[in-house]
Amino acid sequence: MIKSFLTLPLLALVSAMAIPAVAKAPDAPALTANAVSAADPRGTAAGIAMLKQGGNAMDAIGATMLALTVVEPQSSGIGGGGLLVYQPAKAKTPLTFDGREKAPLAATQDLFMGVDGKPQPRSEAVPGGKSVGVPGNVAMLALAHEKLGKLPWAAIFQPAIDLARNGYIVSPRMARAIAGSAKTLARSPEAAALFLNADGTPKGEGTRIINEPLAQTLEAIAKGGPDAFYKGETAKAIVTRVTTAPTNPSSMTLADMAAYEAKARPPVCADYRRYKVCGMGPPSAGGIAVLAILKQLEGFDMAKLGPDSTVAWHLIAESQRLAFADRAMYGGDGDFVPVPVEGLVAADYLKSRGALIKADATMPKAPAGMPKGAKPRTMAPGSEVPSTTHFAAVDAAGNVASLTSTVEGSFGSSLVAGGMVLNNELTDFSFEPSEKGALVANRVQGGKRPRSSMSPTIVYDASGKPILAIGAAGGMTIPAQVAKAIVGVLDWKLPVGDAIALPQIYVNDDLVVVEAGPQGERLVAMIPALQKLGHKVVSFPLPLKANGIERVGSGWRGGVDPRSEGVAAGF
Repeated sequence: MIKSFLTLPLLALVSAMAIPAVAKAPDAPALTANAVSAADPRGTAAGIAMLKQGGNAMDAIGATMLALTVVEPQSSGIGGGGLLVYQPAKAKTPLTFDGREKAPLAATQDLFMGVDGKPQPRSEAVPGGKSVGVPGNVAMLALAHEKLGKLPWAAIFQPAIDLARNGYIVSPRMARAIAGSAKTLARSPEAAALFLNADGTPKGEGTRIINEPLAQTLEAIAKGGPDAFYKGETAKAIVTRVTTAPTNPSSMTLADMAAYEAKARPPVCADYRRYKVCGMGPPSAGGIAVLAILKQLEGFDMAKLGPDSTVAWHLIAESQRLAFADRAMYGGDGDFVPVPVEGLVAADYLKSRGALIKADATMPKAPAGMPKGAKPRTMAPGSEVPSTTHFAAVDAAGNVASLTSTVEGSFGSSLVAGGMVLNNELTDFSFEPSEKGALVANRVQGGKRPRSSMSPTIVYDASGKPILAIGAAGGMTIPAQVAKAIVGVLDWKLPVGDAIALPQIYVNDDLVVVEAGPQGERLVAMIPALQKLGHKVVSFPLPLKANGIERVGSGWRGGVDPRSEGVAAGF
């Protein structure tokens, strides 16, 4: 049987990766016309610099992503991929851009199956070359910037180049990530040179890292555009690194790099009460899951229940169970497998799914539904490891950007080429290609993009004006974090920072995970009541990290996660 995400070894890993929380959200910044919120202050500063130079939200979001490549390499960067939701000021609907990584054309559905016919242990599959997908962030950024950017392409690279060349200080969060990945980083000389001391010990908090190879890579892309990444010396460096990796060498070729294309995709949108919520469609299953969680709650008065109600959190958990069942059944790359997007977000379908939820008891089972357009499928639970990063930007003209970027696990594959950390996104595929003889939607196929939980989202008021840009990091917890924050803002009328800071409840199969630590105290106290309702409950720290920006009157206010090192700023 295909195993679900929360196996016992992974529970221990997630707990070890978790970041100590503080008791309340940071004070919200003043209302501003321009704003950026990111999980590292140096990323925020890069975005603000673009806005102060006369750039727009596209320029700001691009510069933020590039700066985070340098200072948050454990989470994201140009060696990985991302998904962008962008609302132009004068357009009626958002644009969405798919920069998800792709499997090499030679990859087969048995990529992560051992010679014994069993799936590889994840700890063995991740490090090395074959977990690396063709990176998509540079192509996505180029596609979106060409359509929407205001400043010259090269301008958005300068803050990142300066950080790489002049050096940056290792933050507490990054220091913990280096320590947790030291053994796999040591396998790659380039990674070891960047993140480990000469004696092999992990570089600690306060250490300055200079990354001249990355500065040169960024300069080449700034000058030569995406071709400087997908062709030529940078492409050769990536292919060489993954095909000669000391473990799990890849089949990636220069042709795989040159053939990569980012795509403009149609957004997925649904009404939630008097609001409209828009996110990413396939290959993301996160956007659909966020909409499902919210729509399935519409039959309940969440505003009246409030965040101190056990019933409210019970309802959120039950809605997650239904949404994640559909995610596991139907999620995948729509270019390879039919995903019934329209049926999955249809109001009547989600109303019928919501009717399965009871306020006074748990569902014995939360089966996948049969939306319009769906074909019988085999359920394939995911295996995404918490990492990733999210950031948002708005400008005075009214453009709004929400971007989630990732290298998958902490430091991705632990390989480095051209100064950049290379992703391990291919382990987001289902390792077992079939269940009881039936093929799963998210199996490995050459040229395919793995299913994602990334959920960059924009929320609109009844007049169609954007009022919230939100997203999160944390693997399969991402849709749960985003939906919770939206409920916090829309139903419970909390500032976005306070909504993000709310405790987190997350459901995998029939197991309810309640966040431990200062942020989760309110929910931990409810565990006996949740158990009385029929839930199976465990509690441990979760590595959560969300960022958002909300409209308040005529201005914007950023929000950051107190569990992270995030900063929101504006002017």
